[in-house]
Amino acid sequence: MILGIDASNLRHGGGRTHLLELLAVADPAAHGFARVVVWGARSTLDQIADRPWLTRAHEPALEGGLAMRTAWQSVELPRRLIQSQCALHFAPGGTAPRSPLPRVVMCRNMLPFDAAERERYGLSPTRARLEVLLRAQARSFAAADAVIFLTRHAHDAVRAAMPHAPKRVAIIPHGINPRFDLAPRPQRALAEYSYAKPFRWLYVSTVTRYKHQWAVAEAVRALRAEGLPVAVEFVGLGDDAQSVNALSSRLNAYDPHGAWSSWKGHLPFREIVEAYRRADAAVYASSCENMPNILLESMASGLPVACSDRGPMPELIGPAAVYFDPEDPADIARALRAMLRDPALRARVADEAHARAMRFSWPRCAGETFTFLREVAQSAAHVR
Repeated sequence: MILGIDASNLRHGGGRTHLLELLAVADPAAHGFARVVVWGARSTLDQIADRPWLTRAHEPALEGGLAMRTAWQSVELPRRLIQSQCALHFAPGGTAPRSPLPRVVMCRNMLPFDAAERERYGLSPTRARLEVLLRAQARSFAAADAVIFLTRHAHDAVRAAMPHAPKRVAIIPHGINPRFDLAPRPQRALAEYSYAKPFRWLYVSTVTRYKHQWAVAEAVRALRAEGLPVAVEFVGLGDDAQSVNALSSRLNAYDPHGAWSSWKGHLPFREIVEAYRRADAAVYASSCENMPNILLESMASGLPVACSDRGPMPELIGPAAVYFDPEDPADIARALRAMLRDPALRARVADEAHARAMRFSWPRCAGETFTFLREVAQSAAHVR
């Protein structure tokens, strides 16, 4: 069999990372696939490692804007799938047009399916895009032969938003790159920290409305006002002007000289690993996720984690975190304060989180994914 993968809408972020990691460790032949053809933009295809069974198919139209890419996906992709003699159409980006082949799509983005989160964006182009994605992805999930979800939380939330259940589903969590595997460090008592050498919190994530970096900044400022020796480092690009302003204005007002706070913007993987190594603990304050890579990275990096209590975070990290309401700076401060004052608590959650992170491997993810793809392809062939 030949597997066709539509990566036309995987241009950056977790979706592209998932595809790259999956193909880097996959063994399609072991699951009945002699060849895999991937259609995508040059920036994505160039990141995929060479494999003897892989064909990277570049399409100039996929370098264009959304309208051009959507037109290619609807008109040209079905032809390419047939020309390449594919047995199955896999759409890891979440949307797939009508296809002459059986289709498997992935649920990657929870924002379109969360009405409260969509409302955060008011009357804006982002809100309009989320409304369009809600309808497009719901149609894709309903029409597909199968849907892959990353977490039980995503499955349940999307199912509640759809009038009919998908025909067939699988829950296959993704993995984590071994480069983030750092053993938990010994935890020091609060008395060993000072304003000169503070306890360092790290928050890695895109700066946008549902990530609530502004609330974390307020929480850390409150702890500093109590005389506690803490600092915070934010890492991640800003993709929403309102959120960027909410964070930067607070940092400028609370810490104009950067004595205890910083915002580093984008960092490459190597430098992110070093940021985890430098930190004393991680904080993650998102209120809407599917399966956040960043939370897994924090867990694997051996850090104690203070975490949002919204789904799917408790599903992933379980009891190995101190939870808080991500929209309440006072509750965030409570969680950070509790961890700061209790090194035994920090040691316990760091050890447990690291052990849980080791369950998420890319070889496991690839094996389960290709097994499921084979089952769907064989089932569809039998029906036809």
